Amino acid sequence: MVKEGFASRKKSKNSEPPVHVAIIMDGNGRWAKKRMLPKVAGHKRGADAVRRCVEDAIDLGIRYLTLYAFSSENWNRPEDEVNDLMGLLHRYLTKEVDELDDKNIRLAFIGDRSKLSPDIRALIEAAEQRTLNNSRLCLTLALSYGGRAEIVDAARKLAEQVQAGKISPEDISEETFSGKLHTHDIPDPDLIIRTSGEQRISNFLLWQIAYAEFVFLDVLWPDFNREVLEQALDEYGGRDRRFGARP
Repeated sequence: MVKEGFASRKKSKNSEPPVHVAIIMDGNGRWAKKRMLPKVAGHKRGADAVRRCVEDAIDLGIRYLTLYAFSSENWNRPEDEVNDLMGLLHRYLTKEVDELDDKNIRLAFIGDRSKLSPDIRALIEAAEQRTLNNSRLCLTLALSYGGRAEIVDAARKLAEQVQAGKISPEDISEETFSGKLHTHDIPDPDLIIRTSGEQRISNFLLWQIAYAEFVFLDVLWPDFNREVLEQALDEYGGRDRRFGARP
């Protein structure tokens, strides 16, 4: 049975929905393998799950949604699979941006764009500029992204500022460091969801998840739907978030 919306549920320790939900979308390949289909079929169904997730996030009051779409390590996958994924990304950026803009959704990207093809980089930049002022939901896609690389990049930028005499080492704080991360203009995630039954972070938002809640689901990403998302939100709602302090 599909549960009712978050707002109508029984009050719990976290009665409000999380502001920022980040999802490690895992299981496309296993979904296809179970059905004796090529991996690209799983990735296509995974793209359908992304569309559903965006709509459900809006309905459930989530303001920021970050999806781990393609990691820096994913470049090591077979060339044909990488090409299929890039083809799906190109199609998404070509066909979905109009609808996202119409729905007042901001589309943003984090990760190393240098490895992406010029046409995809151009589509990304156009989508970001077009939807920059939208405010209903901030949808961030992590592409060619690695948490360690992001931290190194932030440290390098601060080191360059120190070397140039613009700041001193004493000026470096958690706040200034966060300001150099790819996610500098969005809040840290409140809830991390990983599908497929795996229970690891996979180099995702390593700095930003310091006080996030984690929910690991046995559902493969192509089967992710509103009921599953609501179950994760229910789990989050029952947590007591103390941020290191006593109640």
